This record gives sequence, structure tokens and C-alpha cells, in this order.
Amino acid sequence: VQLQASGGGLVQAAGSLRLSCAASGRTFSRYSIGWFRQTPGKEREFVAAINWSTGSTTYADSVKGRFTISRDNARNTVYLQMSSLKPEDTAVYYCAVQRWSGPPSRWLTAYDYWGQGTQVTVSS
Repeated sequence: VQLQASGGGLVQAAGSLRLSCAASGRTFSRYSIGWFRQTPGKEREFVAAINWSTGSTTYADSVKGRFTISRDNARNTVYLQMSSLKPEDTAVYYCAVQRWSGPPSRWLTAYDYWGQGTQVTVSS
């Protein structure tokens, strides 16, 4: 299983970015893909997750209404559309596969097969 995160960059506050997580190596139907983020010295925190089959989603309160997670089954890719970005959204963003099938989880330990991360920097 391999996950490739991309799409990060430098953006001004209130701007937008779209992150991609390309998955390969197995079928992910019935499983969920999650996005997490981490800043130096802090624990990795949940951002959003989506179930590959049902499209069911869940979001962290801090990004609800600003971020949208979606998936493209044909491309085996999950997207994180980020809008109204704030400086506090600055972090390395990672995607990962949930260990078990079912509704998407917010728990870090529920996920495995982490991608390499992509840096998002929001300037004020």
C-alpha cells in the first residue's frame, strides 16, 4: 500500500489550496482515508476523513465549513479542498488509510500506511 500526498504550498490567508492523496497497491472500497496535520513540537491532529465506498465524511471542528474532503474512485485519489485558509492551518498534511472498514474515524491510532506529507504554509 502506498499513499502519495501532494498539492501543498505557500498561500496567503483567506486563500485556497487543494491537496491530493493518490492511493495504490490495493483496493480501498469500504475503507476510509483520513487527512491529518502536524506542526513542530505538536501531536499529529485529525483534519478530515472519508469512507471510500459510502462517501461518508467527518471533519475536525476547526476546519468544518472551510475544508471539503472528496474522492475520485476512478483515479484512486482523495482530495482535501481547503478554503478561507488561516495562518493556524500551517502544517505538514498527511493522508492515511484506516485500519478497518466502516465509518471514518477521527482517532490517529485508527490509521496506518501514512503518506510522506505535504507542507502547507499560510501567510498572514
